[in-house]
Amino acid sequence: MLITVAGTKKEFEDGLTVAKLIEIENVETPQYVTVTINDEFIESGSFDTTVVKDGDSVEFLYFMGGGQ
Repeated sequence: MLITVAGTKKEFEDGLTVAKLIEIENVETPQYVTVTINDEFIESGSFDTTVVKDGDSVEFLYFMGGGQ
């Protein structure tokens, strides 16, 4: 299947979960990443069961605090 990951089209096998994609993509600090599929937020507790589908667009987001 063909999906878009962080703006780049990539080929993966069917049945890919969000958790496995995070592992394959070697996402930095996966415990703090927020994931969207087609602009919808995915609960971190469902990464193991959420399956990415052909044509999906996946983004990895990090929210940072700071400032004054």
